[in-house]
Amino acid sequence: MHVEQLYTNCLSEAAYFIADENEAAVIDPLRDVDVYLKKAQEKGVTIKYIFETHFHADFVSGHLELAQKTGATIVYGPGAETGFKVHVAKDGAVFTIGNLKLEVLHTPGHTLESSCYLLHNEAGNPYCLFSGDTLFVGDVGRPDLFSGNKTKEELASMLYNSLHKKIIPLADNIIVFPAHGPGSACGKKLGSQTTSTIGEQKQSNYALQEMTQEEFVNTVTEGLSTPPVYFPINAKINKQGYDSLDEVMNRGNRALSIAEFKDVVKTGAWILDTRKATEFTEGFVPGSISIGLEGRFAEWAGSVLPYDRSLVLVTEEGKEEETILRLARVGIDKVVGYLSGGYDSWVNAGEKIDMVIDIEPDELAMDIPHDKRLQVIDVRKPSEFEAGHVRGAVNAPLDTLNDVLNIAKIDDENNLYIHCAGGYRSVIAASLFKRQGYHNLRNVLGGFAKMKDEKAMPLVYPEGLV
Repeated sequence: MHVEQLYTNCLSEAAYFIADENEAAVIDPLRDVDVYLKKAQEKGVTIKYIFETHFHADFVSGHLELAQKTGATIVYGPGAETGFKVHVAKDGAVFTIGNLKLEVLHTPGHTLESSCYLLHNEAGNPYCLFSGDTLFVGDVGRPDLFSGNKTKEELASMLYNSLHKKIIPLADNIIVFPAHGPGSACGKKLGSQTTSTIGEQKQSNYALQEMTQEEFVNTVTEGLSTPPVYFPINAKINKQGYDSLDEVMNRGNRALSIAEFKDVVKTGAWILDTRKATEFTEGFVPGSISIGLEGRFAEWAGSVLPYDRSLVLVTEEGKEEETILRLARVGIDKVVGYLSGGYDSWVNAGEKIDMVIDIEPDELAMDIPHDKRLQVIDVRKPSEFEAGHVRGAVNAPLDTLNDVLNIAKIDDENNLYIHCAGGYRSVIAASLFKRQGYHNLRNVLGGFAKMKDEKAMPLVYPEGLV
């Protein structure tokens, strides 16, 4: 028996590869499926099944890609309706993988079709639970992510029943393999680990503690942040289908001369610059949006880039293919090429450039008392802002700035000082402001993490001014 977790940090996503004898199965695969094909080849096994725990909203699954390349059957839980051929399993159905058995546990709540898969080992004993977004380490799946016409309270009630009827009765020694880890927006606050056991979760997971159904519903639905804007788009793609990754790569992995690059931009294409944030601020092609590959790239790309526009890329040389692939993971498929030679070729040709001025927190602290037009723009999440911020700062969360109207509410006559927690999100935000014609702006290096150590900085915390 071979059970392996394949974790992708930038999406906080876990896929699983199971093999026994000459058969294998993959659970919740990413769109780039070569890793699963390679593992199957290395182990000399045939991928027989592709199990989906639910319709994912935070990434585009590789179920169709993998099925097309292996002939494996795609399996969803009860109630799933798709635009392509799948096997919709009944609650309690059992599938064999070599000498192993995988049992379907229908656990609606996160979504209506959500299902967990209980793996029985060669001896027939329950060994591990692939819990999808029903149960995380320290959390449970949020019940407000676009499932049917149910309210979040109705879905939370379903989740309560699923946990109490299907999960809590399981033996304490069963390993829990969830679909996501820390940083995922599919829960409220996932724990730091990506595996656990049923026993550990019964002790430490707030959602598995003794409480009434009404108390559970109130607890699980309280404090939910607004889900990323691309979630319903990805859920729809996963239900209806998509172009093959090979087609997407062939369209996008195309070098463009400066003249060709300009022509595509004139037709309405957006420019995406994936170099490091620190390189972007020093100089970039005017109109570019910065989303560095070094951060939670796919998540922010899905949150701020339009799905209905073509994209052209400016990347570090050799990073073109990686960029297209990581965009495709969240369904951004309209890349039509990249600038040949990258940003250096643009500069060497004498083309016009733009830049963002970086400043240290101490400079901001000195400017605040004297600049009457100074406006601090904090692009962190509301919960981060509420935990502590600069006095008088405007909270403009980054995922709201893809709406031009939200940017327009900020006075372009002010001197804008933009910051986030550490410096990655603020550069994305600065590029969005630049694209909309704002130029009186500064990027605060190190973000709030560094600003709070500046003694002269006027900070407000829940307990008052510091």
